[in-house]
Amino acid sequence: MTRTTRVQGQSISISAEELGGEDLISANVYRTRKAEHLRPCEVSEAKVLAFLRGWTPA
Repeated sequence: MTRTTRVQGQSISISAEELGGEDLISANVYRTRKAEHLRPCEVSEAKVLAFLRGWTPA
């Protein structure tokens, strides 16, 4: 998984590739004063959230 933080933490991009497979996860998170907004890229929000909940650093 890669994570790129921009604009002093107001924009975060994540991407991940399945090891030994072809599955991909990609999303952006935008932080505003009122909320955080998840914007998945070509995958469902549920799939991104499931991946993030199950992810553990190597």
